[in-house]
Amino acid sequence: MSLLERCKDFTEAKQVMAMGVYPYFTEISSQQDTEVIIGGKKVLMLGSNSYLGLTVHPKVKEAAIKAVEKYGTGNAGSRFLNGSLDLHRKLEEKLAEFVNKESAMVFSTGFQSNLGCIPTITRRGDYIILDKADHASIIDAATLSQACVRSYKHNDMEHLERHLKLIRDKFPSAGVLVVVDGVFSMDGDLVNLPEVVRLCEKYDAAIMVDDAHGIGVVGNGGRGTASHFGLDDKVDIIMGTFSKSLASLGGFIAADEEVIHYLKHFARPFIFSASIPPASAAATLAALEVMQEEPELIDRLWENTRHIHEGFKEMGYDTGVSETPIIPLHIGEAMTVFKMRKMLLDEGVFVNPVVPPAVPEGDCLIRVSLMATHTPEQIDFALEKFYKVGKALGVI
Repeated sequence: MSLLERCKDFTEAKQVMAMGVYPYFTEISSQQDTEVIIGGKKVLMLGSNSYLGLTVHPKVKEAAIKAVEKYGTGNAGSRFLNGSLDLHRKLEEKLAEFVNKESAMVFSTGFQSNLGCIPTITRRGDYIILDKADHASIIDAATLSQACVRSYKHNDMEHLERHLKLIRDKFPSAGVLVVVDGVFSMDGDLVNLPEVVRLCEKYDAAIMVDDAHGIGVVGNGGRGTASHFGLDDKVDIIMGTFSKSLASLGGFIAADEEVIHYLKHFARPFIFSASIPPASAAATLAALEVMQEEPELIDRLWENTRHIHEGFKEMGYDTGVSETPIIPLHIGEAMTVFKMRKMLLDEGVFVNPVVPPAVPEGDCLIRVSLMATHTPEQIDFALEKFYKVGKALGVI
């Protein structure tokens, strides 16, 4: 088979398109709020990662507009050369302070943050240990490294310890980095961080937490998973994104000053990528301020989460181990998920389908995510539709 023939042989998506249930690249013609416009129709958004609803907050939008007026639309270069603004420095200082670390650096995306940090901080002869449910960006970053990569069963601390013990018994001086999600993006559960910390201290391993879905959701004032468990000083590296609670685009790594200094001079995705545009940096700064000025947003997010969790439970949906505003509805086969997503959209509710390789075969799910700005009436409307569609498909 020639190289490009592989592309021609990919027909699965076109088959789903032909059936009228293709769920991807849906065009939205409005701002990302609790309700969006799809095909000229108002639809309830239950598939956004804007957990605090700040993409439409007046202060955040105003900050972005003012940044464009002052700095223009882009920086035309990397941070390493001509693309560093005073906005970037201010943002990095605020982020470091927010997550209780000495220093921080901003990447162009969250994906790049992991891609820049993990292969740079490790080298040949080191070991990277991952949770099997870690995000794709962590897995790709570990694969790009020259380190040996091992993975343990999701949140299985005995399996993690077996890996750590084996490595230390054979290679007592090897560098070891354990990388975990703080909030797992598909299951909606939290990492067992106290036990991860205990094991890493026992076996002299560094800890990195990807808090893309933890910032703005858990912890003191939304400071993330390490804060939630009171372990800020025990986590060596914290990664976060701006595209979720922080209402923008980009990502960051926070750690001790010498770690950030090293990454700034060796992380290729940082050195060879254009810096985030002024509007993105300003919007993130404003979102950080709003998060601290309006702590009631996080309280409201959790009220909404409890509301919909209880509704799903009463209907008989399987929400797995979720304990956050990310709620998976375990459905089963991919085609059932595609049909359910289409039927819900027809009823006025947008959700995300999750199928392999993001989840195992036969365990496909509908991923629901809550926002602080959803009203109780909107959640009740959604639950009514989930009941109707779930009954029609026989999944409840």
